[in-house]
Amino acid sequence: MTGKPDRKTRITVLVALAANLVIAAAKTVGGLVSGSPALLSEAAHSVADSLNEVFLLASLHRSRRPADRKHPFGYGKERYFWALLAAVGIFIMGGCFSFLQGFEAVGGATGKDSYTGYVAGLAVLGVALLAEGASLARALYQARRQPGTGIGRDPALRTVVAEDGTAVVGVLLAAAGMVLHMVTGDVVYEAVASFSIGLLLVYVAYRLGRDAMTQLIGEAADPELRGRISALIEAQPEIDNVDELLTMQLGLDSLLVAARVDLMPGLDSEEVELVCVRIKRTVKKTWPRADHVFLDVTEAPSEVSTEQAGGTR
Repeated sequence: MTGKPDRKTRITVLVALAANLVIAAAKTVGGLVSGSPALLSEAAHSVADSLNEVFLLASLHRSRRPADRKHPFGYGKERYFWALLAAVGIFIMGGCFSFLQGFEAVGGATGKDSYTGYVAGLAVLGVALLAEGASLARALYQARRQPGTGIGRDPALRTVVAEDGTAVVGVLLAAAGMVLHMVTGDVVYEAVASFSIGLLLVYVAYRLGRDAMTQLIGEAADPELRGRISALIEAQPEIDNVDELLTMQLGLDSLLVAARVDLMPGLDSEEVELVCVRIKRTVKKTWPRADHVFLDVTEAPSEVSTEQAGGTR
């Protein structure tokens, strides 16, 4: 089920990785030549993004492994684990280094007045803006082309979109800081740009990390889907009511459904078994990603069992 979307996501991640590797090298050279703290912050940002793309490629490969005896529900949650590592990478390698560059600029440790170097640095940022914009456009195009999963559910695609969107904003902030530094001769503008890039990266890392943590802990299906599953089960003629319905996302296209149901009286054990099998098949056919369905029958008294129990449950 996930083969074709995963192939498209892998291409999107590879495009982002290639762009970030080239851009990171160019930004590093440009930053060292110009001594621009804002450009060096952006270089760290691109290095962090490159490492994160490697994490995302690992998630695409490892999360598709089939279930085994040690992991009977499969490896779908590895997708969220690697997304969490990517968020940590953005925070440490991108955000923290940007703050460091900002503090060094304020302390006067950086900020050379090499206008030739700064012009070269701005040219590098111009190329980076085009490359990051192209990568972002590719990711957004894929998100629009797969509305069934979309950007919200796929942590790899969501991370690429967040990284590329942040990169575009970061390039604009770095360019603004460099231009103002060139015009005024005051390095404080680049310090502000570095701090702004750092704050942006920390915020993005927090949002991505929070989403990955929620999914790793065990996030339920959305309320609308839970309501539809409950209504389908309760609509079966043998079901008296659904006492409780629990769901948990096991992966991008894997959902666990556990329902505690009351059956109508008068069913024998064979009928109960057939009803449970039919309901499970119906749920799986209606929602293919609900690949693990469990029913807990809390009430199914037949006439025989009622007599034996003295008319009590």
